[in-house]
Amino acid sequence: MINVLLVEDDIDLATTIVDYLDIEDISCDHASNGVMGLNLIENNQYQMIILDINMPKMDGLTLCKKLREQGKNTPVLMLTARDSLDNKLEGFAAGSDDYLVKPFAMKELVARVQVLAKRKSGEVKRLTLANLQLDLTKHCAIVGESTLKLSPIAFKLLETLVREAPQPVTRSVIMQAIWGEEQPDSNSLKVHIYHLRKQLEAATQQVKLETIPNIGFAIKTVQGDAQ
Repeated sequence: MINVLLVEDDIDLATTIVDYLDIEDISCDHASNGVMGLNLIENNQYQMIILDINMPKMDGLTLCKKLREQGKNTPVLMLTARDSLDNKLEGFAAGSDDYLVKPFAMKELVARVQVLAKRKSGEVKRLTLANLQLDLTKHCAIVGESTLKLSPIAFKLLETLVREAPQPVTRSVIMQAIWGEEQPDSNSLKVHIYHLRKQLEAATQQVKLETIPNIGFAIKTVQGDAQ
């Protein structure tokens, strides 16, 4: 079952949405303001979040920005009564993945929820794995107080692995993510993997870059060392 959070201060609308999603076998928690929504997000796992823009205590744009700054990659669908291009751009700039203007058909809401719940958001601004942090805005990797000296390709390689951690990523997926259609020979990836692994080994004992035979590579936390 899909697990969703709705943050909406209009109680009548919220009740209608929760009831309709329940009919579609979508579990939906509800918060009536942004502060309550943030608290629920910090204490629960959701596959996607529906945010109203205009709310008391903390509006939807502010809440969405906070989530992205914290590195949360849960997809966000914004609800608003405003339909101008500037309003939509403002929502996307805050880190939302989709936009729905009130009033809307419940079937359309369900369709968008089902699509968004299947993926991680690409709008996240920070990724964290143990004591390793990736700032996707500044394109830098930090361990404790130290910044790793990574080339743009090495950073993209690390980002690709951390986004899927601890799951392995195939060589073909990595090469597509880094070089697109203009791919070099496979030795180039081996060289970048080697140098990235050496940098991580020198910087932290909490994260390890592993080779997965016949598949590709994975980055994982080292159990027992991440104290």
